[in-house]
Amino acid sequence: MKVLIAEDDTFIREGLNDLLSNEGYSCILAENGQLAWQAFQSEKPELVLLDIMMPEKDGYSLCREIRQHNQDIPIIFITAKSEEIDQVLGLELGADDYIMKPFGTREVIARIRAVTRRYLKTQTQHKQDNSFNLHDLVIYPDELRAQRGEQIIDLSLRDIKIIKLLYAMRGKVVDRDTLFNQCWGRDYFASSRTLDQHISKLRKAIEVDPKNPTVIKTIHGVGYRIE
Repeated sequence: MKVLIAEDDTFIREGLNDLLSNEGYSCILAENGQLAWQAFQSEKPELVLLDIMMPEKDGYSLCREIRQHNQDIPIIFITAKSEEIDQVLGLELGADDYIMKPFGTREVIARIRAVTRRYLKTQTQHKQDNSFNLHDLVIYPDELRAQRGEQIIDLSLRDIKIIKLLYAMRGKVVDRDTLFNQCWGRDYFASSRTLDQHISKLRKAIEVDPKNPTVIKTIHGVGYRIE
């Protein structure tokens, strides 16, 4: 899922890029409103993060232009605490939510996951339910969630990519290169540590006993497998 991040502050822009890339999003960066508009037209993102105060073209103007071309794409404003009135204006212009500076990583992830869920549900509302059973879990890809009994488990976009790939090839070993290519992208610099850490984190979320996993099996020296 492509995300356009329009933010003139380099530190915030790169921080959001790192955070969302780790979640499994493909990020397009723009340092001003004009570049963001050009990127929106050429890259066709599926989610937009807009700083309000940007050079060349401010977030409000950009939001108006985006909404003239696409009424459905989720838009989240990035705003400062002092811009409370502007936040209301942003929502009136068609933004789906806003993130207030300074923000914490958990808040950003929670808000983006919520908007992503709404977007995915909208895109698939006329299609067949694509949830599936995995051991004692029910996986809901469009909701970025799994469920075990009454327990709801929140998952990232990358978690869902990994689970869907392993499930599609269940019974077979999925090697590390395939996991990286399919779930991170072919341009990603592969690191065994990155993959192992992510699988470990995913196991903590979905396994009853992460130290003795029954859902995602490790095939040492090769990759991972779901039975």
